Amino acid sequence: MAIYNITVNGEQRQVDVDADTPMLWVLRDSLDMVGTKFGCGIAQCGACTVHLDGNAVRSCSIPVSAVGEAKITTIEGLSEKGDHPLQEAWREHDVPQCGYCQAGQIMNAAAFLSKNPNPSDADIENATHTNICRCATYNRIKAAVKTAAANM
Repeated sequence: MAIYNITVNGEQRQVDVDADTPMLWVLRDSLDMVGTKFGCGIAQCGACTVHLDGNAVRSCSIPVSAVGEAKITTIEGLSEKGDHPLQEAWREHDVPQCGYCQAGQIMNAAAFLSKNPNPSDADIENATHTNICRCATYNRIKAAVKTAAANM
């Protein structure tokens, strides 16, 4: 094992883990940040999405040794009080059913809106289709992203 200094949600954190430990497990097991979910483990579903220097990435496929100086933001760090425009829009549109994929959905949408603050419906569909929602709340997700974009 090795010691890694990483920045998570604006705080320097130190973890003692194997170099190939995926960031998902560093966050969940070493740092007790369980908002990021395990879905498929092969970077296909998006439940584990976090930001790495503002870009949406699948934390299940990024080893801690690859993070370096990059800044990680998790759902816990998106908003201290849970009042990010996306989180508010998610509640307004009753997006979650089971809720399992929602942290990843929100993190993906937040990275997307930071680059495209005035998206079309097609832009939203293209940006969000890579995250799987087993409850199929895609229409509500699109509506929430539109509302959040208007409120940001």
